[in-house]
Amino acid sequence: MTTPAQGLHTHVLDALGLEIAAGEHLPGQVLRTDELAQRFDVSRTVVREVIRVLESMHLVESRRRVGVTVRPTEAWNVYDPQVIRWRLAGADRPRQLRSLTVLRSAIEPVAASLAARHATPEQCAELTERALGMVATSRGQQLEGYLEHDIAFHRIVLNASGNEMFARLGDVVAEVLAGRTHHQVMFEDPDPAAVTLHVRLAEAVREGDAAGAERLTKEIAVGALHELDVLAP
Repeated sequence: MTTPAQGLHTHVLDALGLEIAAGEHLPGQVLRTDELAQRFDVSRTVVREVIRVLESMHLVESRRRVGVTVRPTEAWNVYDPQVIRWRLAGADRPRQLRSLTVLRSAIEPVAASLAARHATPEQCAELTERALGMVATSRGQQLEGYLEHDIAFHRIVLNASGNEMFARLGDVVAEVLAGRTHHQVMFEDPDPAAVTLHVRLAEAVREGDAAGAERLTKEIAVGALHELDVLAP
């Protein structure tokens, strides 16, 4: 259960995070805690807690006798799911989506190849179940249901790779997929070819076909980039 203090913390964190990600506070700009407390009508304690979170993401830094300074984009923890969410909510969304999709295209094919070698029977069964869930929700504008299965599918592939570094990218991929859906960078119904590729990928992993799994994942990535060309040029 969220307490009133936690609700205030979340509100201020989201507001400031969105503003910094959108470039409303430029690098080098100093944010005053007393001014922030007055603006959001919260205590300085709440503001300090928010600043600590933003510092952990490398969006700002605090220095004595200077204050809280906004850091340049190159310093940000761009893999932090919340930072990704904030950046996708801004005007730079098309470039951010493309950047993240290119990252996926470099990582996920290798992860799928490894998954075909290392996936457990339970992971293979869940992958098939999620692929069939994507088929079931791919018509009738059921994008939220489709998203749930899509995120789970890609998490399983990354986890089944057996590589803990790939597995940690599950939250990044989840934010990319959620961002596409929630910001209408998706067709009203998913591309049937992409849905079919996910089903075939589940089969390739189950059959231990590493080369096939890698090839099919590359096709999924190429299709996602083509969708961005159309929906977020």
